Amino acid sequence: MSRTVRKSQQNSRVASAPQMGTSRAEQPMNATKTVLQQITVGWSFPVVFTHAVFDAGNPVLVETLNRLSEHRRHRAMIFVDGHVASALPALATQAEAYFAAHSRQLELVAAPSIVPGGEAIKNDFTLVETFMRQMLDAHLDRQSFVIIVGGGAVMDAVGLAAALVHRGLRQIRMPTTVLGQNDAGVGVKNGVNFLGGKNAIGSFAPPFAVLNDFDFLLTLSDRDWLCGVAEAFKVSIIRDHAFFTELVAKAERYPARDFAAMQALVMRCAEIHLDHIRTNGDPFEYGRARPLDFGHWSAHKLEIMSDFKISHGEAVATGVLLDSIYAEKKGWIGAEELAQIRNGLLRSGFRLSFEELEQRDPDGTRTVFGGLRDFQEHLGGELTVTFPRGIGARHEVHEIDLALMDAAANELGKIVRSR
Repeated sequence: MSRTVRKSQQNSRVASAPQMGTSRAEQPMNATKTVLQQITVGWSFPVVFTHAVFDAGNPVLVETLNRLSEHRRHRAMIFVDGHVASALPALATQAEAYFAAHSRQLELVAAPSIVPGGEAIKNDFTLVETFMRQMLDAHLDRQSFVIIVGGGAVMDAVGLAAALVHRGLRQIRMPTTVLGQNDAGVGVKNGVNFLGGKNAIGSFAPPFAVLNDFDFLLTLSDRDWLCGVAEAFKVSIIRDHAFFTELVAKAERYPARDFAAMQALVMRCAEIHLDHIRTNGDPFEYGRARPLDFGHWSAHKLEIMSDFKISHGEAVATGVLLDSIYAEKKGWIGAEELAQIRNGLLRSGFRLSFEELEQRDPDGTRTVFGGLRDFQEHLGGELTVTFPRGIGARHEVHEIDLALMDAAANELGKIVRSR
């Protein structure tokens, strides 16, 4: 013990400044010095729920851009999802009129740019480069704003471009889908697909603000309307028993396009996601768990296997039920709880089974099980998958019984076929 202490003391003396008359060249070559740098960075951004965000009489946007009281004329560029532009042909004109009405505080540096909507925008990295060129050509600086109007895929791709230019421009997200408003849009990450990997390239870039205009939801197809409902079930099953009970009770109202019910769903789901990001101690996912990705290991794989013909919401609903069946077989949830999950998803209008789920590799293993390997690689080499531990609670596991998961997939197929 004393020898160790003396050695430590000697190293401490060596690591300090040289003594008088001793050159640096004479210092021992094994001398080591460590300076530990610790930086704490605080992030804050508002998530605002509103209507008619580009109505000149609505102050939300101008107040949001000036929320730091910088007293300057704020420069901004707008990117609009092509699907949204088709559904709302006057949107670009309305946005330009809004900036003109508030020209003392705001400057629109170019006409709104219409970009491809849907997953296709995330499958072509050259589009990200195009967006970056547009931002640089407009001479946007680090205090300028990139306003992104669209679904989760558009926010991901344009958001990544904004995060890379000048190491980060200020992003204003305006999600136009249920999935964007209650999940993807309120998070702190973005990414695009690359080399067959879902979100293989991306960054963590908290937005300057998120403006959820409920009126955008009225333009959605029935399929897109339901996509975010799957995420609500996901987060309620592992985080909020009361919210889950509400979702089950209102299940038929979602496919019936009950606007009031959907607004309530969006707000509560967004609140839970924000609470998790704020309190879980790992907002940038440096650890090995992704708790809010319950049901997603198979969902991401199903999307890729179908060449994204299966929507994210459909895949998540299927993945949530698959993992819930597995959880029931492991004794982590009861049969009655599984029945509530199954009935809630079915009554919400989800298909829940796809032929891709039945595909098998030459060795007989279900191809979708490759999603477990993808998760393992993404999270740093240790498999970590979130499962419910009773409704409203969760836990992580590091091993999956593939035979039992195969049985769960068989049971899922039987449930759907028996409808």
